[in-house]
Amino acid sequence: MNQNSILGFLLLFISPLLRAQVVTISHDVLWNKVLENNTDLKISEAAFREAQGQYRQTNSLFIPSITASHTGISTTNPLMAFGSKLNQAILTPADFNPDLLNDPEATSNYATKIEVNQPLINLDGMYQRRAAKFKMQAVAFQQERSKEYLQLETRKAYMQLQLAHKAAAVVRKALKAVRENQKIAERNAALGYLQKSDLLAINVRLLEVKNQLQSAKSQILNASNYLSFLMQETPGIIYVPGDSLVAAPYAGELEFRFNDTRSDFQAMADATAAYKNMVTADKMAFLPRLNAFGSYELYDDKAFNFGASGYTVGAQLSWNILEGSKRFGKTQSSKAQYDQAVLENENYVAKSQMELERAKRSYTDAVGKIQAGALALEQSREALRIRINR
Repeated sequence: MNQNSILGFLLLFISPLLRAQVVTISHDVLWNKVLENNTDLKISEAAFREAQGQYRQTNSLFIPSITASHTGISTTNPLMAFGSKLNQAILTPADFNPDLLNDPEATSNYATKIEVNQPLINLDGMYQRRAAKFKMQAVAFQQERSKEYLQLETRKAYMQLQLAHKAAAVVRKALKAVRENQKIAERNAALGYLQKSDLLAINVRLLEVKNQLQSAKSQILNASNYLSFLMQETPGIIYVPGDSLVAAPYAGELEFRFNDTRSDFQAMADATAAYKNMVTADKMAFLPRLNAFGSYELYDDKAFNFGASGYTVGAQLSWNILEGSKRFGKTQSSKAQYDQAVLENENYVAKSQMELERAKRSYTDAVGKIQAGALALEQSREALRIRINR
């Protein structure tokens, strides 16, 4: 292959990189940007705020609700007209005239009212509050687990980027060696020392290495695009790792333990507890509720004047005895959801244990490959030393 062909190939490989922005990035910088910009983390944070807001809504079980209103009317309705004057404390003996009672003139009434409602006993609401709290805790654990998973994914993506650049460097060295062999083969073929089939075999090998280099280039682009996705950056940037890829020394057998306090397990447990409390809440809905209430009213025949006032206080024991089959069906539905959550929790734990055993075997296989590779490297070095000496 002549010099122009080599230059053309290099330009073909490098030109896309020249058009793209090349950025050197370290793992710490990458992780900080992922923490700041990653969409999955923002989604988990929003989910926690939603669950937190739902839990805070249950504070209505303890905090009274207060409403204020100002109403103005004008009426010739006999009952309303008489009652308005009575509320305003402006009745006179003349108002008891049957003609005025039966056919009153238009009467204006302005009422300012402040109402207070305070729940006292609401058992189903108490269990709904517990369920909301467990749900909030479950979402918090899910958020923690999402962060842990994203940290692992970021580390793995960065190592893939490092490995892709290392692989590209190795292939470029191999390509250089194959080209040198091709030059020697072309000279030997011109002198008649090499058959055409052997020269074609070298050309085929050269094409294979070129394809490997193109594949390595694609791996760099893929790894860079994935880093851009994790950081929510615009794709098209070529990242170069600022940290070196160093193999950790083999430290013997690792101890694999099943951690049943992991954040995702705790999230599943809290979610199951939330469903359990919802079942209890639906059962407690069959019991009566006790609420206190009170109001203070101000009346006058002019707007925002307060000529007369009165108050009302009391308590109400209410019992919704039957709503058709609605509550029975709701209880059945919540019980089924709880049973489903229990089964999903058990299945998730069993699957995690299976994955742990798979990880153990994968680790053992990887250790064997590393040891075999180390021996092969030592053998190759010894063979190279013998050849150099010869």
